[in-house]
Amino acid sequence: MATFAKISDSNQVLAVVIVSDSDTQNAEGVEEESVGQAFLEKNNNWPAAMWIQTSYNTWQHTHSSGDNSKAFRGNYASVGFTWDADSEVFWPIKPFDSWVKHTETASWKSPIGDAPALPSEKQTQNNAKSHAWGYQWNETDKSWDLVDAVVPS
Repeated sequence: MATFAKISDSNQVLAVVIVSDSDTQNAEGVEEESVGQAFLEKNNNWPAAMWIQTSYNTWQHTHSSGDNSKAFRGNYASVGFTWDADSEVFWPIKPFDSWVKHTETASWKSPIGDAPALPSEKQTQNNAKSHAWGYQWNETDKSWDLVDAVVPS
């Protein structure tokens, strides 16, 4: 089975569909994106060039099999994602206005990087299940705020 994303004129993913192997294979039985695109155009009245193949097993340039040479187009497409033809990556919805594309991982990152590691005493409290400490992005201050969602007893 092959999976294709239907994209709009503005490169937004509108739908994701699965196509049988026989509808994506050339005369020699080899899967080709262009064959699947032609099939989808014929059967869905949507231009072939606006069907982009995506990999169900790829997320952040990592393939679920562990063999990242099989990672395909950055991320498995989903409705609302954006297709970037220049980088050949499906980008998830941007979580915050200030976040930037991190092309090495096909993901969005805060302008100051990842959240810091939890202090050891907070991790101990989490392990004891008396607290739920974690970092939450503060878009106003452009900072990671340490927050506690106390676990009810």
